[in-house]
Amino acid sequence: MTFPRGVGLFVSEGNNSMALSEREILDGLAEIINEETGLAVETIQLGKHFAEDLAIDESMMTVIAEHVGAKFRVTLRYADVERFKKVGDAVAYIQAAQG
Repeated sequence: MTFPRGVGLFVSEGNNSMALSEREILDGLAEIINEETGLAVETIQLGKHFAEDLAIDESMMTVIAEHVGAKFRVTLRYADVERFKKVGDAVAYIQAAQG
């Protein structure tokens, strides 16, 4: 994926006061992906590749990333999203961004 450099998708106004678990983040991400793509929630797993396994392209990933930023109140930059190859990459990023 190629996105404009240095441009953020969402700037948070503060992180969640309580960090979510990996499972909670995965479940929330799976809900977003389900809503945007129609994929079954149970098919969204940490080891799944966005492009190869879930057929999520650049434009869909941008939409998903916008929803992720808002839902989890984290800052997502295009350069970071570009590195999300697997669902687990996004979950780990969100978890780390919660502080």
